[in-house]
Amino acid sequence: MSEQAKEWILHSVIFSLKHEKGSEAESKFLEDGREALTSIPTVNNFQVYKQVSAKNDYDYGFSMEFASQADYDAYNDHPLHVKFVNERWVTEVEKFLEIDYKK
Repeated sequence: MSEQAKEWILHSVIFSLKHEKGSEAESKFLEDGREALTSIPTVNNFQVYKQVSAKNDYDYGFSMEFASQADYDAYNDHPLHVKFVNERWVTEVEKFLEIDYKK
């Protein structure tokens, strides 16, 4: 396995919003999240998911890949990420679970 592959990180978060399901506010949050986070240069393969398992009570998921720990750190510190977390995530997300994977 190459050094690059060893550093690869899959960052995922499952969450529920304070907004009513199917609402315009819910759709706007998901769209704005995609727009803001995919604008960060180190983010790869960003996905938005609707969670369908009956085994947990979260509603949505975001996932993205990073080529290295340095790229992941750059994402966490990036002004667009910090702004989205502070202005949207903190006020609109009811609960969440974050999971990061390496191979």
